[in-house]
Amino acid sequence: MYYVLNYKTVDNYVAMRAQFRDQHLNYAAEFVKRGELVLGGALEEPVDSAVLIFKGESPAVAKEFAKNDPYVKNGLIVEWTVRKWNVVLGSKL
Repeated sequence: MYYVLNYKTVDNYVAMRAQFRDQHLNYAAEFVKRGELVLGGALEEPVDSAVLIFKGESPAVAKEFAKNDPYVKNGLIVEWTVRKWNVVLGSKL
């Protein structure tokens, strides 16, 4: 099953993220290594949100990620949600 983690970012997210970017990317790399984080990145024009796709048996892994993400812990994310994504087309990941 797939789960979408949606982040809503603070207004000055691009400027603020620089000091936490390495921490965030290293943290995310752990989930990638385990095969739990499939894709992730910020949306542009405007940069006001981000989307991360997780693979797992439950939404727990996506929620764990969000709760401990340096971006969330340091106030760069004003809101986050996790939703199940029913994939019906595309490559098997």
